[in-house]
Amino acid sequence: MTRYVAYRLLLAVPVLFGISLVVFSLIQMIPGDVVSVLLGMRTSPEAAASLRRMFGLDQPLPVQYARWAGAILRGDLGYSLRSGVPVSYLLASRLVVSAELGGLGVLLAMLLGIPLGVVAALKQNTTTDYAATSAALVGLSMPDFWLGTLLVLVFSIRLRLLPPTGYVPFGTDPVQNLKLMAMPAITLAGGSASYIMRMTRSVVLEVLSKDYVRTARAKGLPERVVVYAHAFRNALVPLLAVVGQQLGYLMGGVVVVEAIFAVPGIGRTALESIYN
Repeated sequence: MTRYVAYRLLLAVPVLFGISLVVFSLIQMIPGDVVSVLLGMRTSPEAAASLRRMFGLDQPLPVQYARWAGAILRGDLGYSLRSGVPVSYLLASRLVVSAELGGLGVLLAMLLGIPLGVVAALKQNTTTDYAATSAALVGLSMPDFWLGTLLVLVFSIRLRLLPPTGYVPFGTDPVQNLKLMAMPAITLAGGSASYIMRMTRSVVLEVLSKDYVRTARAKGLPERVVVYAHAFRNALVPLLAVVGQQLGYLMGGVVVVEAIFAVPGIGRTALESIYN
């Protein structure tokens, strides 16, 4: 196992190197540079040349890449041109918010998807199974921005139960934090809960057809013991892989959700950086 992990880590080195080259090349292809952003278009050539010298932009591209990559390896991401604060501090503060939102999304997806999938598998080809499967299909088909808009219309505008936008740290006001994060977390978890439900149903149905499950039933064990002690326990292994896969999907989906609900996370920060 140790050799396998070391081998995979070694393979990641050329991949990261290639990604860094692509990112650096794209930065160089963007019209203008940091000097034109800081000084504007109406500036003297001497001031622009002095600033480029200070930032090392007058150096050859290989030298600029080496300095840029070295700074990243040291954790020095520079300063934000918009706010003037260190980028590493900005990302760290926003990453906490995105991690909370992603964690709540995963928790809700598991709490909704796994029980519904188990019930649908146990009630195969019944009205309960058809209803759960249809709900999962709707959840998979509904985009995040549409679900988020519906939640705002119902729970914020019509019922006035939850605030539509904003963020309060959990340490400052836990109740207000959960109120503000409820709709973003539900929006984020909608598609993942549906996917987990369908996968849970398939896995549990497959496990229920195994010989050891039939043997347990033949021995006269209660159905609850057969399902939870034998079937569900063995179904957890592939389900954990599914949940891990959905974790990456959820962290990517926070961009849209944070934009809808004005959550100051890493996704909204990325969008603001692109727009500015």
